Order: sequence, then C-alpha cells, then structure tokens
Amino acid sequence: MKKELLLKIIKYLISENNYDIEIPSTYENLKKLYKALVNIRLPKPLNEDILTLEDKYLKLELQDKKITDVNDLKEIEKNIILWQGDITTLKCDAIVNAGNNEGLGCFNPSHKCIDNVIHTNAGMRLRLECNDILKGKKIPNGDYIVCNAYNLPSKKVITTVGPQVFDKVTKENELDLSNCYKKTLEYAIKNNFKSIAFPSISTGLFAYPIEKAKVIAYNSVKEVLSKYDTNIKVIFNVFRKSDYNEYKSLFKN
Repeated sequence: MKKELLLKIIKYLISENNYDIEIPSTYENLKKLYKALVNIRLPKPLNEDILTLEDKYLKLELQDKKITDVNDLKEIEKNIILWQGDITTLKCDAIVNAGNNEGLGCFNPSHKCIDNVIHTNAGMRLRLECNDILKGKKIPNGDYIVCNAYNLPSKKVITTVGPQVFDKVTKENELDLSNCYKKTLEYAIKNNFKSIAFPSISTGLFAYPIEKAKVIAYNSVKEVLSKYDTNIKVIFNVFRKSDYNEYKSLFKN
C-alpha cells in the first residue's frame, strides 16, 4: 500500500517538473527519491488529490514508528524535560523547528538538518502554509512563525531562526538565540499550550557551540517560566548522545 502511494506521488512530481529520472524499484530507494523531490519542490500550488495521497502515505509511515507521548516523560525539574530522540515522533502540542530566514524548509535533500526532517515528515502542506504566511518575506533571527503540524504527531510546528556563528559568538548571537526560546515559549504559554519541544537551536550547521548554547537555552526558558503561572512542559530535545550528555551535565550543576 505504501509503495503504491509513493509511486503515484513520485510520478506526479516528476511529470510536474518534466524531470528525466529513472524510478527505482525498491521501496527504500523510492523513499529517498520522494524525500529529494519534495525537498527541492518550490511552494507553488499543488493538486489536492496528491496532497491527500501524501497524507495517507505519511500517516501509514507514522504508524510504523514508535511515538513518544510527552505525558509519559519524567520532568528533570519542574516544567523541564530532557529527552533524546526524533522530534518528529514526539506527541506534544508544539515542536520548534530550527529553520532559516526564508522559513520554507531546507531545499537541500542531502542535508540532515532538523528543518529538512520536519518538513519531510510533515508533508508538502507545511511548506505551502509557510509560504502563505510569509508571502515572500523573511523571518528575522530570533523571530518565528506558527503552522499546523499536518502528518506529525504534534499539533503545531513553530519555525524559529537561530543565529549562525561565523567566527566567535557575539552578543548579537546570544540575544538572537535567547529570543528564539523566549518568544516561542511565550507564544505557547499565551495560547494555552500544555507542552513545547525545543531542539538544540543553531548548534548544528549554524555552528553555535553547544556548551554555550545550552546555557542560553536553559536560562531563557527559566526566565520566561518565572513570569507566568503555568504548568507547561518544556522539552529540551536532543538527537545525539553527546548532546544529551551536554544538557545532562547542565542539570547536574
């Protein structure tokens, strides 16, 4: 069933752009081609029938994954959870996407950035909604936009733009990174979200040293939480064990 759906979606995307691409026979290679095609596709209008097929396919894919419910995770301290795992398998009110200024997702299918992973698993509807919101404008560093999560187990995707570090961390970098956490968390609290998951913003391709970024992330979240009477669960999500250990040492201290 999944292979049949995938073939229909791929054939449409190839014909839409007149690509000269040989369609692979194995399911795993079909998935790679699908990922590449949806990641490079511009956010132009799309046949609703194809979007419906994609929804069916991605929901079937999700059924084969282990979903983690935020309510099953233990707090490391009040309101705070540290969790290692794939953020696209986390069931919570909102996940934060570390995006770029264009705010439309990553157009490089070979990138292993979180922006790429979230858009691929949410489906093409996410890029279309981002485009509808931005209308050609860019997201300033430290700011955000909010979209539906579509085929993810979360309800919303909040795309924020962290700073890119080129030489050394500047005061502007610190302020921008802090705003990513503060602004999105305040939005979540004011809109009565019960949970929000943050990746380690800017510490990947944007080269922000995690030993510095984790302190800003934690202090920014604590500062916002101190302003509100809230029971929101804030998840610090990491994917790599080394990043988990970095955050773990922060809480020990």
